[in-house]
Amino acid sequence: MLGIPRRFSHFVYAVLQSGITTAVASMVASVPFLGEQTFLEHWLPAWGASWLVMLPVVLFVAPMLRRLTLALTTEDRI
Repeated sequence: MLGIPRRFSHFVYAVLQSGITTAVASMVASVPFLGEQTFLEHWLPAWGASWLVMLPVVLFVAPMLRRLTLALTTEDRI
């Protein structure tokens, strides 16, 4: 493994989550190019651009979403 200190785990999570999400979304958007045999030529640049945009969004929005999630939910009562 890379040995990244655990205190940076939220950054690692953001990179992985945004990469996977943008890969899938840009792949779906590029499906029309399968018939033209230009799928990869369209998908890879679209993925790269969307990842560059989404990574900072995920990094900055995730803490707010965590707080909002905690505000909207309650502890389980067993």
